[in-house]
Amino acid sequence: MAMSQQPFELPEFYLSYPARLNPHLQEARAHSKEWARGMGMLEGSGVWEERDLDAHDYALLCAYTHPDASGPDLSLITDWYVWVFFFDDHFLEEFKRTQDRPGGKAYLDRLPAFMPLVLPSEGGQEAPEPVNQVEAGLKDLWARTVPAMSHAWRARFARSTENLLNESLWELSNINIGRVANPVEYIEMRRKVGGAPWSAGLVEFSEHAEVPAAVADARPLEVLRDTFSDAVHLRNDLFSYEREVGDEGELSNGVLVLETFLGCSTQEAAEAVNDLLTSRMQQFEHTALTEVPALCAERGLSPLDGAAIAAYTKGLQDWQSGGHEWHMRSSRYMNGGGTAAQAAPGPLHIPAGPGTSAVDVAGAARRTNAHRARSFTHVPHRRTGPSRLPDFAMPFTLRLNPHLAGARERIVPWAHAMGLLEPQPDVPGGVLWDEAKLRDYDLPLCAAGLHPDGTADALDLASQWLAWGTWGDDYYPVRFGRSRDLAGAKACTERLGLFMPLDFMPLDATGPEATPGAAPGAGPRAVPATAFERALADLWGRTAGPMTEAGRRRFRRAVEVMADAWLWELGNQAQNRIPDPVDYLEMRRLTFGSDLTMSLCRIGHGSAVPDEIYDSGPVRSLENAAADYACLLNDVFSYQKEIEFEGEIHNCVLVVQNFFDCDYPTGVGIVGDLMRSRLRQFQHVAAHELPVLYDDFGLDEEARALLRGYVTELENWMSGILNWHREVRRYREEDLRRHNSPTWPFDGPAGLGTSAARPPALTGRR
Repeated sequence: MAMSQQPFELPEFYLSYPARLNPHLQEARAHSKEWARGMGMLEGSGVWEERDLDAHDYALLCAYTHPDASGPDLSLITDWYVWVFFFDDHFLEEFKRTQDRPGGKAYLDRLPAFMPLVLPSEGGQEAPEPVNQVEAGLKDLWARTVPAMSHAWRARFARSTENLLNESLWELSNINIGRVANPVEYIEMRRKVGGAPWSAGLVEFSEHAEVPAAVADARPLEVLRDTFSDAVHLRNDLFSYEREVGDEGELSNGVLVLETFLGCSTQEAAEAVNDLLTSRMQQFEHTALTEVPALCAERGLSPLDGAAIAAYTKGLQDWQSGGHEWHMRSSRYMNGGGTAAQAAPGPLHIPAGPGTSAVDVAGAARRTNAHRARSFTHVPHRRTGPSRLPDFAMPFTLRLNPHLAGARERIVPWAHAMGLLEPQPDVPGGVLWDEAKLRDYDLPLCAAGLHPDGTADALDLASQWLAWGTWGDDYYPVRFGRSRDLAGAKACTERLGLFMPLDFMPLDATGPEATPGAAPGAGPRAVPATAFERALADLWGRTAGPMTEAGRRRFRRAVEVMADAWLWELGNQAQNRIPDPVDYLEMRRLTFGSDLTMSLCRIGHGSAVPDEIYDSGPVRSLENAAADYACLLNDVFSYQKEIEFEGEIHNCVLVVQNFFDCDYPTGVGIVGDLMRSRLRQFQHVAAHELPVLYDDFGLDEEARALLRGYVTELENWMSGILNWHREVRRYREEDLRRHNSPTWPFDGPAGLGTSAARPPALTGRR
């Protein structure tokens, strides 16, 4: 039933770039109408009439979001947007309203055939004959667009188009069971469903500025795409809440998601969505100004490639401001009332109304300065007291490996042999860990919960991997963080690949090329220079040998992304910058080593489960939900350790406090709610989405059994990590005071500008 009045007032939006209108607007309007009629999208389609297309005015959207495109380019881009919005409404009428998932899947499965990477004119195969307006439009648009673009762009754009189309099934499935997603799940899925990554691809086309393939998957470019996407989608959610939730019965709307999760009013949820939108736009700006230039220099990109990235970034900025102006004008959305829609001039008679929202830059700065200030002015080492713990939901039964006692003893001589417990010449004070710390940290207990059915050798290997990762997590901030030695950290990280060769060849472990501690058959590699490298060389040689090459590659990548994520932490620490909440959660999975430890669970799967299954949406959703539960669990236990004793800023409770401007107990409560919601999502995916995935891919019984076993392994993973945190002597206040200097951190002044007042052993100066 349609709502009788606007459900909330639009909030005051953050817009720091002025919207500009393309002069070829009328040309695009006329062209797109004729094109839509020629594709059968208007009269008789059962979806649109001409008046619908006129009212929605997609040409105005494209003229605002691509202000510098040529006339022909603007017309082609407008056709793309007419097509994608027609698809959205067509899919709604044909499959969402009727809740016909099998029909929707068959419909979607045909569409990739109309996006060949090699065109018929280039020697490729002809696309099939279209059977509906969506197929006809896609075939026409693809043939008119891709000849001007590289094969790398075609592959990326086809992938984002498929994601946009296929994830409509996720929305349909949630409508079928009346389920509202949790905030983290929603952000992840909305990027695919909402299509903003697809829009970013068209920005490359309109700007004639392709992102260089060599850096297209680098973190700074991914962050630009993701923050652009999140801001576009959250803005759309605010404007479309009335139509989607009230008229169409949609459950995929950010305002509804936060309204449900926080248990607050619709207006309060809208304000929270707008705060998150602002945060994502400011993350975009931060990345564009700090990380992107550093990436260009690091990769040695040419001036032309750098100029292309700059033009692409500008195009994304134009899209944000132009998209906002279109939402303010389109009849498709709620855009009446609220401070954002008012046009009264201010005391300085600043222009107001559509097209002028970004003129008041000073006002925009005032409205967001408080949040910016909180993000950069955190005072480290403030007293917190013992960590507060929420109520933990854990429906999975803990089981411990029977070889635990032996593993606890065997890890000690291994750590000594690798040098992890010896004085480290590059660490302030010399010793990072000693035997007492190793025993207190009890990594075999964690491994015993993660792998309750493993052999003694397998438990030793898992325990030692956990010890290596935890040692590295402690090493990086002590060795590189306090001295702000980001270059040294990067050099250390880049060397890790030397000790993880992908090709395994016979090797005499006693020969002159053998690496100390390396297993026979591990293949030649560089000579380790540190305990960290020596332990990695040993572990890799004992782990990767039985793997397939694809499994080796995936496992090595898991190690590398964890170490790369530690660099991200060091960069934020150097700037004293509390991360954006979405960026934090996504990077936290990497800094925690989630992929690494989950990869240990998959070692025995071999090739029975295709790689595309592990890369599928449901499996990634399952893993991310489990990872977030464990990461947030670690954050609540380690709050005092990180905030009070280590001066850290990478803790979700602190991130939540900063974002919501709330106190510590409230922050713990919100994080606890998020943990429980992620656990429920894990159970939902396992019970409802994985069986559908098995059928969609036609998996045989062996593969299904392995994946069902993998779900059990992830259940063990979560219950084992919770048990370890409860029992380990690493996070309680009495343990923290034993493991740290009696005077640390209260030996002198703390906060910005006081690091030089601390003793040399604490600042990293020898």
